[in-house]
Amino acid sequence: MATQRPQRTLEEIEDIILRKIFLVTLKENPENPSSSSSDPRVVYLEMTAAEILSEGKSLLLSRDLMERVLIDRLSGEFPNSEPPFNYLIGCYKRAHEETKKISNMKDKTLRSEMESAAKQAKKLAVSYARIHLGNPDLFSNGNLKDSNPKAGSSLSSSSPLFPLVFAEVSSGVMLDGFGGNDLGSGVDCPPGFLEDFFKDSDFDTLDPILKGLYEDLRGSVLKVSALGNFQQPLRALLYLVKFPVGAKSLVNHPWWIPKGVYLNGRVIEMTSILGPFFHVSALPDHTIFKSQPDVGQQCFSDASTRRAADLLSSFTTIKTLMNTLYDGLAEVLLCLLKNTETRDSVLEYLAEVINKNASRAHMQVDPISCASSGMFVNLSAVMLRLSEPFLDANLRKRDKIDPTYVFYCSRLDLRGLTALHATSEEVAEWIDKDNPVKTDGSGLNNDGENSLRQLQEASSSGSTPNVKPTRSSSEKAKYPFICECFFMTARVLNLGLLKAFSDFKHLVQDISRSEDTLATLKAMQGQAPSSQLELDISRLEKEIELYSQEKFCYEAQILRDGALIQQALSFYRLMVVWLVGLVGGFKMPLPPTCPMEFASMPEHFVEDAMELLIFASRIPKALDGVVLDDFMNFIIMFMASPQFIKNPYLRAKMVEVLNCWMPRRSGSSATSTLFEGHQLSLEYLVRNLLKLYVDIEFTGSHTQFYDKFNIRHNIAELLEYLWQVPSHRNAWKQIAKEEEKGVYLNFLNFLINDSIYLLDESLNKILELKELEAEMSNTAEWERRPAQERQERTRLFHSQENIIRIDMKLANEDVSMLAFTSEQITAPFLLPEMVERVANMLNYFLLQLVGPQRKSLTLKEPEKYEFRPKELLKQIVRIYVHLARGDAKNIFPSAISSDGRSYNEQLFSAAADVLRRIGEDGRIIQDFIDLGAKAKAAASEAMDTEAALGDIPDEFLDPIQYTLMKDPVILPSSRITIDRPVIQRHLLSDSTDPFNRSHLTSEMLIPNTELKARIEEFIRSQELKKHGEGLNMQSSKGTIQPTSGEMLID
Repeated sequence: MATQRPQRTLEEIEDIILRKIFLVTLKENPENPSSSSSDPRVVYLEMTAAEILSEGKSLLLSRDLMERVLIDRLSGEFPNSEPPFNYLIGCYKRAHEETKKISNMKDKTLRSEMESAAKQAKKLAVSYARIHLGNPDLFSNGNLKDSNPKAGSSLSSSSPLFPLVFAEVSSGVMLDGFGGNDLGSGVDCPPGFLEDFFKDSDFDTLDPILKGLYEDLRGSVLKVSALGNFQQPLRALLYLVKFPVGAKSLVNHPWWIPKGVYLNGRVIEMTSILGPFFHVSALPDHTIFKSQPDVGQQCFSDASTRRAADLLSSFTTIKTLMNTLYDGLAEVLLCLLKNTETRDSVLEYLAEVINKNASRAHMQVDPISCASSGMFVNLSAVMLRLSEPFLDANLRKRDKIDPTYVFYCSRLDLRGLTALHATSEEVAEWIDKDNPVKTDGSGLNNDGENSLRQLQEASSSGSTPNVKPTRSSSEKAKYPFICECFFMTARVLNLGLLKAFSDFKHLVQDISRSEDTLATLKAMQGQAPSSQLELDISRLEKEIELYSQEKFCYEAQILRDGALIQQALSFYRLMVVWLVGLVGGFKMPLPPTCPMEFASMPEHFVEDAMELLIFASRIPKALDGVVLDDFMNFIIMFMASPQFIKNPYLRAKMVEVLNCWMPRRSGSSATSTLFEGHQLSLEYLVRNLLKLYVDIEFTGSHTQFYDKFNIRHNIAELLEYLWQVPSHRNAWKQIAKEEEKGVYLNFLNFLINDSIYLLDESLNKILELKELEAEMSNTAEWERRPAQERQERTRLFHSQENIIRIDMKLANEDVSMLAFTSEQITAPFLLPEMVERVANMLNYFLLQLVGPQRKSLTLKEPEKYEFRPKELLKQIVRIYVHLARGDAKNIFPSAISSDGRSYNEQLFSAAADVLRRIGEDGRIIQDFIDLGAKAKAAASEAMDTEAALGDIPDEFLDPIQYTLMKDPVILPSSRITIDRPVIQRHLLSDSTDPFNRSHLTSEMLIPNTELKARIEEFIRSQELKKHGEGLNMQSSKGTIQPTSGEMLID
């Protein structure tokens, strides 16, 4: 029978466990040879053992001796021993393993005592790990192990916590295979160590350690692209800020918001702790700051030869990676924002980033002083995620957004931005004025009593209060987070996502121009090869390849991210609903005066909303599921309201949005309801489009003459679509009737002006183009010219082609609109001030199309230039016929024949011959021939009348046209008398006195009744005189008839 093994005491068991944990022994020759001393790492603490014996204690490790033994182990120099930090990590790990073994002990008392001992050991290991990292020189002469030392930071350059944190956040997580390495590989972090390390300690102890870690994390993502390993550092950052001490340390770091005289947007991006995380992107950046791996090169080089599936895979990968970044950064900021101690610091950081990058809004951005597009697109996505709680379908929290933030927020610099209507002086005066009643030049006013009532009503209804801000200069404004987040998101989107849209658009234009240039160079190389051309072609091909890579990068990160675009649309839906709340809600007509809260809002709030809608409308399925009604309401309300939105180009952009939504263009049936079943649309859309068509004539810009054609092109396309919708056509006809001498007449005038200019310009350019064609077709002569001259002439040729194509397309649109509207609306065309202008235009077009020079307008490929002379002639003739059919007073024929510049009776028969050949409707041709006959008769009658009047006194002649006045009026300023139709025609285009440029309207004209009576008397007397002469002539003829007869016979 075997002898029973003696049972160990609690003290002995504790000694065994602690020796295993700390790898130490107090006995040189332990009784049990199989004990932990067989481990070569076990250290014999001889001096410690001697001291314990001298104190009369047994050489058993206990909780009382634990710290003393640990200090001696750390302080001593022992062969084969680990560095202090590694040793302490090992102690923690072994204590953790022993704890698992202890849990299996059956004796409850023993288990409880041993668990307590192991727990104390873990606590000591953590505590001394903190002490060691905070005071590297305290143990082992400061020998901190770091295989990757960096200059400049004594602590962070060797912090062994760095790989531990990485290992902690990477456990059980599969890293994406794109680029980068696992920064925590080969390192094992004991479960619970970091959590114990960062909690239950004072801030001063952990702050320097955390600061070093943050610097390491920042360095690990510096110049890392979307394909690099940013995920581990990002998870590590999130892990640390979840500890209150970690969050506090981060915002107190000197690099949280870098300071310095030369601080700018780029410095913040590259040197702040969060900056490099926000810099991670797929978008291109300046060469100095370029990240690796190169996304364009790795994913999109030679894209034209790649399979579509490969490109799609790259798009999906980049979108997934970027959304990982967005989610992680949003969680980091959210974690800091939820902490009341760190919230203000986050808002300060965001404000500093926005303020220091304000120049990103400029057309040309300096990449050295401004943060990258990548940073701001990332920040846009993050801010939209932070805004999600108040972007619900009903926008219930919009009353939290206070318009006074724009004036009083000390954090964000908004007051220097261009406002929707008010000037900076008007805003400053309005804010500073103590008087509760405020009236400015545009009639903006606020009454104190009304404001109080509005505030009370708004509080009960949940809408935005329309009240004047009042705040003492010493009082610092406090706003809820929703309000701050709203305005910061609006600014970030302006400098980020919307700026990226603009950059992408310009990039596409650059590619198009480069491809056109390349085609021209290749054509020239084919005609006259040269080594210089070969070099230029090679250089341009490389340039286009780089442009193409950049374009795909934008597409991958932005255009393909439908969720990002829809989040932005949700934000701008809130924006327009909130702005409309400032003017009293979605209702028409608008208030008679514009509230200053609305007038003072930054213009880019609206411009960005419109740009986003345009951009999203051009991306397939981007608008699917998006509610557009609020945007539609906003556009209809403000596009023709210069007293609310001053900038005509911004209002024109609203038309561009509607143009994108036309069903035949959007490809979505959902948008048709916006036009055909939308109440505000049916009532106001046509009216406001016509008004904007007129307003856009004078934009105040030096390029206004050319800008108006592009804007009116969009309006014309929209009007043509609306004419086909019966309800809108009826509204149009009603407006023409109500506004016959108002906005509709102005609209017709500018439509005719544009038609004449565009067609005249196009036809002249065709003649110039044909001259160039003749030069180039004479090969022998062409080859003798210098190469540079040939290049210049070739470029001019292509330039003329583009101009003709654009002008002719616009001219076709204008003539088409005149044709389809004149069929049902004729009265405005036949007004005294308009009828001659219409007739002159039609005569001029007819002369160009069937007159003597028509053969010189023959082109080889007319369709290439949008030049369709047969269709154009049909439309011109139809306008003639439509107006003749509606001409109850028979004034149109005389207007046609009175045109001394272009009228020729033979043109009508020539045009009729052409119409028969091209198959025009016989009834149209016959009516046109009849109109020509009437015009001929009117011309003969006019000659008789002119002959009857004889010499007309100068005072009866119009000073501009030198024709006999029919309705003379006096101009109030210059006191000159002029014929009413002549001055009214002038006022349609220019509301000034033509003789002294003073302001003038039709209502200001003074009838010259005395002169009118004298003119009428003159006409009567001349007619009577002529009639008398006619009778005398007849009498004379009767008297001398026989003689005359004889003479004839002779």
